[in-house]
Amino acid sequence: MRPDCLRLGTRFWWVTVAAVLGVAVTASLGRWQLSRAAQKEALQSAIDARAREPLLDATGGDAATVTAHEASTALLHRRVLVRGVWLTDYTVWLDNRQMQGRPGFYVVTPLRLSTGGVLLVQRGWAPRSFEDRTRLPELNTPTGLVEVRGVLSPPPARLYELGGAEHGPIRQNLDLDAFRAETGLPLAGLSIQQSKAESDSAQVDGLLRDWPQPDSGVDRHYGYAFQWFGLCALMVFLYAWFQIFPRFFPRLRFGGRGRADDAL
Repeated sequence: MRPDCLRLGTRFWWVTVAAVLGVAVTASLGRWQLSRAAQKEALQSAIDARAREPLLDATGGDAATVTAHEASTALLHRRVLVRGVWLTDYTVWLDNRQMQGRPGFYVVTPLRLSTGGVLLVQRGWAPRSFEDRTRLPELNTPTGLVEVRGVLSPPPARLYELGGAEHGPIRQNLDLDAFRAETGLPLAGLSIQQSKAESDSAQVDGLLRDWPQPDSGVDRHYGYAFQWFGLCALMVFLYAWFQIFPRFFPRLRFGGRGRADDAL
């Protein structure tokens, strides 16, 4: 090793500091993404466990728990059975919702329970008319007392919208608090995502109910972690190739032909 290889100038130290900071930051971000993935995996496990729990029968003693104004999030994703009457005058059609890759409406109707209280039910999906966006498809809603099976869910997801609060049957979003104030209904804090009927003949309303499964986003976090760790490894490689090998191991890089003085 030649003595002049050890003469490290100011530029070398600035590059070293920048490389160390870059490696530290990218490695920390990669580890943070892994920790987020672990949290999301735990969340997904909890969701799956709740889905396997026994059916929550809200036609009897469990009704008060389900219809509480601020129902516990511990009930989310539990299967539930309710009995009540559809309040069709308050049906809302949420626009720009997709199912099976097709645009249309999510149909949302409050259900007044026989045990008291009102639950918002995400009944299913209906196609939209492309000729007249204001024309609603025919909806066959049973009258009288009905039983509804489904999964306890948060209110319908919000989409980006311009403007203020919407009124009328067709809306982009449905804010639960605003809808509660608008209708005067004692809506519970949770909604029901109605399940498929056991047979086609029993599904009289014609709505599609191929709801997307809850996705905690674990794969996305693993992808981000891979990117950060990959960037970290690239920084280490470039630093070693341009800063370490030319000065301390020139023969490894230049095959004995290079000079340490030519290093960056």
